[in-house]
Amino acid sequence: MHSMASQTLGKLNRLQRDLPESLLVDAAWMEAHGYSSSLRSQYVRAGWLDSPTRRVYRRSRGPLTWEQAVISLQSLLDLPLTVGGRTALEQQGYAHYLSITVREVHLYGPSRPPTWLDSLPLDVSFRWHNSLRLFPVDGEIPPEPAPRMSSTAGTTLPIRCSSKERAVLELLDELPHESFHQVDMLMEGMSDLSPRRLQTLLEACASVKVKRLFLFFADRHGHAWRSKLDVSRLDLGSGKRVLVKGGKLDRRYNITVPSDLAGE
Repeated sequence: MHSMASQTLGKLNRLQRDLPESLLVDAAWMEAHGYSSSLRSQYVRAGWLDSPTRRVYRRSRGPLTWEQAVISLQSLLDLPLTVGGRTALEQQGYAHYLSITVREVHLYGPSRPPTWLDSLPLDVSFRWHNSLRLFPVDGEIPPEPAPRMSSTAGTTLPIRCSSKERAVLELLDELPHESFHQVDMLMEGMSDLSPRRLQTLLEACASVKVKRLFLFFADRHGHAWRSKLDVSRLDLGSGKRVLVKGGKLDRRYNITVPSDLAGE
């Protein structure tokens, strides 16, 4: 009996080491680390573990945040998911161009996040985007951690985010569902993009719509990095793209845009 108790205590000590406070793991992770279903139930009953949704566990008494959920997916569960698009830009200081509060978290990756993510008691919803649709050769363009860090007890782990250059292209992929005018204001403020990174991303990008839109906004705001882009190396497709019903055709890139944004 004594050895059973000390074994349970030993496993509990190991769990405190392996599972940073406030981060989430699923039943498969627990099983792989030697914690059976009955042991997990025992820990939950004793208050050593919290189960915010079925077959998901964390060590915490504090409220759960979406950042903790995403860090858990990226680090502990080792899933190839990146915070991208609008959310990545909000995380990197561009929220004032886009929205006041985060209500939707945009995740990019080659496969869907686990279904339990949507069952968590959070006031945001998660939207998954297949990253291979926009960047088919995804492995060649590694995402970069955002400068903003999230803290967990004794551990500071970065949220893996798209670079701002990539996040802008991901956001443009959402037009016209996103607002043209918000994107226009955002692009006006993006004077510090890396032309080298932009060139790599634009050449790898599979969406003609995204590339044409990006160049349209880049021309419109005339930042210094625009002149360093080699457009001759980009496949801009052919034919017109009607993006806005009743909009005006931009003849340079053959896309329709809101008439108040169209040049002469």
